[in-house]
Amino acid sequence: MLALDRALLLDAHGRPITKHCKTSSNDWEEVQDFSNRFYMPYTVTPVGKSLRPKSIMYATNINRIVVTRFSYGVPIYLDNFDPAHGKIIVLTTLRGHLKHSVGANDSAITARGESFVADCSRAEYWLEGDAQHLQINLTIPHDVVAEVARSWFDATPDERLWREMVKFGGGDSSWMALLEYAARLLSEAPEKLAGGRIGAHLEEAICVELLRNWAGVAKVSLTREPCGAAPRHVKWAENFIRAEAAKAPTIAEIANEAGVSVRALSDAFRRFRNTTPGAFLREQRLQGVRDALLAAGPGETVASIASCWGYVNFGMFARAYQQRFGELPSKTLGRARDR
Repeated sequence: MLALDRALLLDAHGRPITKHCKTSSNDWEEVQDFSNRFYMPYTVTPVGKSLRPKSIMYATNINRIVVTRFSYGVPIYLDNFDPAHGKIIVLTTLRGHLKHSVGANDSAITARGESFVADCSRAEYWLEGDAQHLQINLTIPHDVVAEVARSWFDATPDERLWREMVKFGGGDSSWMALLEYAARLLSEAPEKLAGGRIGAHLEEAICVELLRNWAGVAKVSLTREPCGAAPRHVKWAENFIRAEAAKAPTIAEIANEAGVSVRALSDAFRRFRNTTPGAFLREQRLQGVRDALLAAGPGETVASIASCWGYVNFGMFARAYQQRFGELPSKTLGRARDR
């Protein structure tokens, strides 16, 4: 959890991230204002008399998802989360413990590395935190998660899912691996995640993985019977991917262009192409970078060319490139220069 431990604190070189807003406070009004802006209105009650907060407050965005590093620094009880704001909150504990409501008469405790999700627009939720509590929180509009569910699973989950509050993640789970990856990207290029293609891709990945974990624990099906897809849809998607590969469209955008759901498009690609839309897109992007490296002009670098094709993590890109073509991208560029 090294990347999560330093998320929103240190950049990729281990240097403190410069902030232009207050990141700690001993004033309840300042802390409440931060909470109202980055979460939603709710009621906070310190568990103890005359306690002043020792709050830690950091915030940034992954497209439409607000990411916060937050603690009160004192024992607290939270309730009355405003449903009118339509927000889902996902809390991942980094330190201490949080106790969450999971129904009228039950609760769950999250320790380090464990996550909890509650749709505050659909369910009454409360939590308690000890004095050591610290967490990375995701605040996601309900409509964003529902939109991803429609695109990926060809259906909007019914109210059973939205009303379920569940604990998940932990250990070596794919969810924690995704949060670690997101934290690394936030340390390397936070400005690229606030919007644009990279931010949209990561937002989609987070929502899909959240839905899978949420539905799995809640035992709610995300899918209905696939509507099917003909080769015409596959060809349409292939043409769109080839034309837009440098912009790195999301899988949901590709499926929308093809006129089918993500599930239907994925099923059709497996049936007719023995691959997936994502794999086909990755191949087009890597081939595009290779062609650009072989045709590189003076002053162009591997980083500049890879950036034009939507890559932000150059280490991961170089490994994928080497695995595909058997050489590092710098070697390809060098051979082109030697001609």
